[in-house]
Amino acid sequence: MSNSQAVDRLLEIMRRLRDPQNGCPWDREQTFESIAPFTIEEAYEVADAIDRRDYHALCAELGDLLFQVVYHAQLSEEQGLFDFADVASAICEKLVRRHPHVFAGQKVSDAAEQNAAWEHHKAGERAALGLGVLGDVPLALPALTRAEKLGKRAASVSFDWNDAAGARAAVANELAELDSALANGDAPELVADELGDVLFSVVNLARHIGVDPEEALRASNRKFTERFNALERSMAASGRRVSDGSPAELDELWRKAKEKLR
Repeated sequence: MSNSQAVDRLLEIMRRLRDPQNGCPWDREQTFESIAPFTIEEAYEVADAIDRRDYHALCAELGDLLFQVVYHAQLSEEQGLFDFADVASAICEKLVRRHPHVFAGQKVSDAAEQNAAWEHHKAGERAALGLGVLGDVPLALPALTRAEKLGKRAASVSFDWNDAAGARAAVANELAELDSALANGDAPELVADELGDVLFSVVNLARHIGVDPEEALRASNRKFTERFNALERSMAASGRRVSDGSPAELDELWRKAKEKLR
């Protein structure tokens, strides 16, 4: 089956699922709002398959994500807004517009120059829409990812620390403010506000030292899971649960798990 035949078949399946008389009752009830969480979930499952280097699963997960695009396009077509062809055309036009070095004969010397050109094009598009520097950073992004994008966007107009040392000092300052809020017994919402500042400053430090904070945290999550599972197995070997262990015993088992899995 060719690419176009496969896409046409998927679009036809989607239309049948939404058919008012003979479609699927569940699919007929869905809206943009009800489907949006599934779209986000499928994107995460794509990322998970890539993290696990499970490329067989990646094929299936990409299909699930493509179905989400088709679903939203079908909902929109029913409302007379746009259809799947409009979606594909819009991204084609955007890619050509943002890559003049490929499609319009302009020259760039390296990836850094291309990144600068990319941001220049995006800034022009924002200006045309009357948006500020941060205007098109999506609110629905995971907070960690959005913090990184906000920091990058602000840095693009020179609102940034000069180097990683400045970003690291900001982390220390925010931690001191959090310590002060805790010591003073500030209201929970004020403590949460200070903790948010700490997290935001850590994300900006990650940007300055060239670390993807989302990937770094995913790696730490995996590491924690592996070590905790090892600790849990150690306790189970003696017929006990983790909650049965003393702090000293659990600390020792945790240390051994770290050494074994390092």
